[in-house]
Amino acid sequence: MKRSSRHALLVCAGLVVIAGGSSREAFAIKQFADEFKAVYVKEGTPLAAAVEEAKCNVCHVGKSKKDRNAYGNALAERLDKKEDAKNVEKIRKALEEVAALSSDPSKPDAPTFGKLIEEGKLPGGTP
Repeated sequence: MKRSSRHALLVCAGLVVIAGGSSREAFAIKQFADEFKAVYVKEGTPLAAAVEEAKCNVCHVGKSKKDRNAYGNALAERLDKKEDAKNVEKIRKALEEVAALSSDPSKPDAPTFGKLIEEGKLPGGTP
């Protein structure tokens, strides 16, 4: 192998490693996130800013897509990522059902997920 070819190969490999290491892994199911935004997020509101910053952490916590906050768990009980990803009606129904649930069932005075959203707060808490 010529020296210039080897050098070009190493540079390309290095760029791939750098690009792969710097990209943020997306955990959210795009259609679920899109419907959440369509239903609840209004541009220029505190919730819009919080959702933009939290991204996948509206429903997830940590680095594993299997780790969900209380809001994400409630949605996961109602939606299957493979079967329901294209079912807008079912996604919206699940969002509506979960909005009516307590954000912390162990606390009688805890607000519903919907109330938190109305207040411009992330339903699963601050990531």
